[in-house]
Amino acid sequence: MDMNTEGRTLIKTMGRSIFLAALAVGMSSSLSLAADKMKFTFNWTADDGDLGFVLAKKLGFYEELGIDIEFEEGRGSSITSQLVATGQTDVGYADAPAAMNVASKGANFKIIAPILEGNTSAAISLKESGIETIKDLKGKKVAVCAGCSQTALLDPLLKANGLEQSDMEIISVDGAAFLGLLTEKKVDVVLSDPGSISAPLRDRGIETTAILYRENGIPTVGLSLIAREDKLAANPDLYKRFIEASLKGWDAARRDPDAAADALLEMYPKANSRDASIWTAQNLIIPALCVEGASTLGDVPDANWNITYELLTTYLGLPNTKPITDYYTRDYLPENRPACP
Repeated sequence: MDMNTEGRTLIKTMGRSIFLAALAVGMSSSLSLAADKMKFTFNWTADDGDLGFVLAKKLGFYEELGIDIEFEEGRGSSITSQLVATGQTDVGYADAPAAMNVASKGANFKIIAPILEGNTSAAISLKESGIETIKDLKGKKVAVCAGCSQTALLDPLLKANGLEQSDMEIISVDGAAFLGLLTEKKVDVVLSDPGSISAPLRDRGIETTAILYRENGIPTVGLSLIAREDKLAANPDLYKRFIEASLKGWDAARRDPDAAADALLEMYPKANSRDASIWTAQNLIIPALCVEGASTLGDVPDANWNITYELLTTYLGLPNTKPITDYYTRDYLPENRPACP
């Protein structure tokens, strides 16, 4: 082979390589551009209740299914539900009873997948206070926050245990003030999630008692994914992919809570400490992912929906003019869901 021929061959080879490289870059860019953007609003500031979502993003599960996900921190389940209802976010994460209450007032959205099949709400006090049952709240100062799911369920919780709000002093404050009010003993009890109160106080060597709603007459469906019906109808495949990626993330989180805690702190450095997140995941969040009778993540048995509906229509004024099935749908659940233990 003469030099001219060899040179031409080399140039052709280099040209093909450059072309293929450019083609690969172009295809990659096209795939990136084709990703569906989604805004996902949490129920509250990022915490251990979001472990599965942040791990799903960290591990690339959303990206693998063609979703460019944006997380937004929330300000309570009722407010998140309103943001979904008004189209200000594509999907929300809200406590089922609070979401149903908003939906009952005409908001056009549905629950599309319960993540915490059992609720994690609790009446939390310092252990030294001696408060061990709901009945012990009588005569106490109880802090609540407007728009929080625990507040929405306060009346049925009290009624299920023979009390009324008039039996105690109810103080409405910003949920961000709960830790200070409790540790400074300005209130006796806060209604919240133990992951937001008990876990960080445990890091400081302060013991608490958490009286779980679900063990005291309020076994309602917990934190769930919600979306507007028009958005669901416009792009059903997108929501199916979103749920699939999310459930995959939660499956990974229950198998490796350490990795989930690391992902949460990497994305949200102001969240609970690593030890607190792991403790909360193991003791509160993971046990709530599957309720008795559930076969997979993301799908609550009909019996639990019926109990939730009965409690809300009896105690919270939820209209009984339409059935519980009007509030949720299984149409967007992926076929292959992670199994319950």
